Amino acid sequence: MAAVNYRHAFHAGNFGDCVKHAVFVWLLRALQRKPAPLFVLDTHAGIACYDLDAGPAARTGEWQHGIARLLGDPPPALADHVGLVRSLGLYPGSPSITRALLRPDDRMACCELHPEDAAALRRHFAGDRQVAVHHRDAWEALGALLPPRERRGLVLIDPPFEDPQEFAMLVRGLVVGWQRFRTGVFIAWYPIKQRAPVRQFLADIQQSGVRDVVAAELCLREPVDPARLNGCGMLVVNPPYRFELVVAAILAALLARLGAREKGESTTVKRIVDE
Repeated sequence: MAAVNYRHAFHAGNFGDCVKHAVFVWLLRALQRKPAPLFVLDTHAGIACYDLDAGPAARTGEWQHGIARLLGDPPPALADHVGLVRSLGLYPGSPSITRALLRPDDRMACCELHPEDAAALRRHFAGDRQVAVHHRDAWEALGALLPPRERRGLVLIDPPFEDPQEFAMLVRGLVVGWQRFRTGVFIAWYPIKQRAPVRQFLADIQQSGVRDVVAAELCLREPVDPARLNGCGMLVVNPPYRFELVVAAILAALLARLGAREKGESTTVKRIVDE
């Protein structure tokens, strides 16, 4: 098993997390409108929750420019996500958010490669019959854990992007997952530092054979500094009805709270591949 150094605790609650979790919460709620059981696969789970006032998150302070700006009187498009953050105590990672929303017949699998984080996740969910924790590689898990027996599901892919080949790995992972689970909804987070790697990533998706794909992006500034997270995007495969309309409102609300009116601020929702 390959070594992994990335620890999400340093970035918990930053603007990228706010984008990811606000969109994820809406997607999970949308899938739960139907009564049939649901499977959620979190491929890069991290730990269940983060203390923003101590440790790595406190040292970076990234959350001060993220979730801290949403907690007071959130706009309607963000109320569901922010309400969950308030109710769950310590800042919830995607495993905690998912667990809070699971219905009795729903099920979740969390994959985490960092040994300490995987152990922390196992302790957090010890004895929980609806949650399985795997200390395994995310890309391998997409082949091993799909398709689920439920036949309906949401797959969250949130790579650390430490590896220069991560965009290419994400394309391959999406292809593998989609080929095994074509009715599943896939949601993949990606960074926007410069435009060229993102353009190549979206072009590769268009050539991959995966169908019904939408990209939703938020930029806080012109993406010209390769050393800085200037924006982020969510690539969604098989988006539910009304997703494009709703996600545009979510991104607009986030930009209104998180933006600093810098040059290049923007939100975009674009269909990359038709059904």
